[in-house]
Amino acid sequence: MEETLTGHSTVTAVDLFCGAGGLANGLQQAGVNVVAGIDLDPDCAFPFTHNNSADFHLQDIRTVTGDDLRAMWEPYDTPKLLAGCAPCQPFSTLRQAGPKEKDAKWNLLSEFGRLINESNPEFVTMENVPGLVRTEIFSRFVSNLVDCGYSVHHRVVHLPDYGLPQHRKRLVLVASRVAEVQVPDGTHTPENYVTVKDAIGSLSPIQHGEQSVSDPMHRTQTLSDLNLKRIQSSVAGGTWRDWPEELQLACHKKDSGKYYASVYGRMPWDAPSPTITTQFYIYGTGRFGHPEQDRAISLREGAVLQGFPKDYEFVARGDRYTINRIGRLIGNAVPPILGYTIGKAVIDAADSA
Repeated sequence: MEETLTGHSTVTAVDLFCGAGGLANGLQQAGVNVVAGIDLDPDCAFPFTHNNSADFHLQDIRTVTGDDLRAMWEPYDTPKLLAGCAPCQPFSTLRQAGPKEKDAKWNLLSEFGRLINESNPEFVTMENVPGLVRTEIFSRFVSNLVDCGYSVHHRVVHLPDYGLPQHRKRLVLVASRVAEVQVPDGTHTPENYVTVKDAIGSLSPIQHGEQSVSDPMHRTQTLSDLNLKRIQSSVAGGTWRDWPEELQLACHKKDSGKYYASVYGRMPWDAPSPTITTQFYIYGTGRFGHPEQDRAISLREGAVLQGFPKDYEFVARGDRYTINRIGRLIGNAVPPILGYTIGKAVIDAADSA
């Protein structure tokens, strides 16, 4: 039965599996009042709280209850949104072979469903890798929402269609028990996609292994002498096939490897970037070479291509950190533009209820 909401000015959200705050940041840009994020990774605490007006709870989702969520929402007399992105490794096409059901993260989506049942928010949203849509656990998640009175809409979206300067596909779900809500259509077409040059072309040049004086996050990994020669022989949009034979890897000369060209490449300026992974700062793990400079992209460049504001801080100034620590936070993040898109759709639905 559809409820009627009156007198609300916004929507209040709790962000499960909140990570570094990409989803929360986008939701807040849209006008959603994100009051809390929950994650079991302590590295997420600083970026989530520093960049977003919300509390951070260091907690395993399996120990969270509906009462906990209601306590976070209680001070606000507004429609409630439960949002989150369960860790996607069990469902990713990049995951190595093996029984996915044995992955400890496999049942986290079921925990998300449990919390929906226990807290009964007006709105729910989740995003994940496209492969999740073909799993039984996702079917059960959707069926549970329907059984609880939610209207559900989900689709796989290509994020350059929404203004992200990165080729990235994600499964997005929105659900409501008070009004119809849908994942919005995109706002961009291939003719006006935001490009790598649009996003990072104005950042200051740096060498491999260096960091910018003005922005410690504009920092790159050091290349070996051999990889420096390789990137110097690379062209934007090309592959390792552009190298002289003496620079090629032995595996690429075998029949099993000669067709695998999606590593050791430079990004082109005039298109969205490849999908930003947790190892985007490593030249050899994808096409993560800078379009012109002889280095992999920096942490800041990866964050900007992921859609974070250029002043988003992932560690406190002066904090010592490893590149892989921050690369993991950036690569695992929900792009803020997706949070913004979802937030606008949920607010519109709440206003119409």
